[in-house]
Amino acid sequence: MTPQTPTAHSLSRDCAAIRIPSGEPVNLPAGTPVTLTQSLGGTFTVQAPSLGGLFRIAGSDADALGLEVPAGAGPAASPGRPAAAGHSGPVNETAVWDRLRTVYDPEIPVNIVDLGLVYDLRILPASAAGERVEVKMTLTAPGCGMGGAIAADAQSKIAAVPGVAEAEVQVVWDPPWSAEMMTPEGKKILGIA
Repeated sequence: MTPQTPTAHSLSRDCAAIRIPSGEPVNLPAGTPVTLTQSLGGTFTVQAPSLGGLFRIAGSDADALGLEVPAGAGPAASPGRPAAAGHSGPVNETAVWDRLRTVYDPEIPVNIVDLGLVYDLRILPASAAGERVEVKMTLTAPGCGMGGAIAADAQSKIAAVPGVAEAEVQVVWDPPWSAEMMTPEGKKILGIA
């Protein structure tokens, strides 16, 4: 994977965003000049110098950047919604891991699985409508205000896996994260030997 080349945009409409790294919800006004620095996992990280920093924009707001909405970036899935229509059988664990590989820290171009942030994944019986998936994950730094947004993104993506009736993602701090927890692929992307 090669780093994304930043591209300049001007917001075509007001747009909800999350300030990075505080996690504070903000509204970016129409006409704000931004530089797209990362577009991974269906979300966008933009730099807005006039507003003082980095912001995460949901994929469903891609049109504000003049871009197409990424596939699967519609409204967040409801954690308690029924399993996918027409699906029968157990949840495919590989499919859950694959969906988690589409969740990114907005400042790091590596998914949460390859960063070594996912500590535990369990698939449990829930109801006739499907199964419950529970995930324990951490963040690269305890003070990261983006934890709630990253966990919510992971939960939404897990909830979209066929057969999942309930999804829960819990942020934990034990054991503390370190770069040694990264997969070889994650280290390769970041140039860590």
